[in-house]
Amino acid sequence: MFISRYIYDWIKNSKQNPQYNDLIKEVMEFLRKRIVECVNSGIKKNKLIIDPGFGFGKTVQQNLALVKYLPELFSLDLPVLVGFSRKSTIGAILEKSANDRLIGSISLASIACWMGAHIFRVHDVKETADALKLCDAVKNS
Repeated sequence: MFISRYIYDWIKNSKQNPQYNDLIKEVMEFLRKRIVECVNSGIKKNKLIIDPGFGFGKTVQQNLALVKYLPELFSLDLPVLVGFSRKSTIGAILEKSANDRLIGSISLASIACWMGAHIFRVHDVKETADALKLCDAVKNS
């Protein structure tokens, strides 16, 4: 699985020293290259999803910027997965332990839902689903 190896190496290297000249541009370029490699290796584009890697090799401020500019990822024409659930960024901002980050996780999921994210990786499924139903109800009213 060469794609997984690329992602592993990128995450490993970026965690050691998370510096970006232009976070969104660099994440987008990384994802574009991986999409091309997947398609060139025979994977159909409609079988791919985008995961920008919230919490992996990024500072709190970089994670917040990734949320703020989430709509940029939609230009890749693939479903976008977000995984904020219980991340350390939430803990850093709210000063909460991992088990006390429910409201932060739901808040970020709701923001991402409002912005158009497609897939949500969560720990607290029932609570997040309720919040996303409300978000969708307002968006579609």
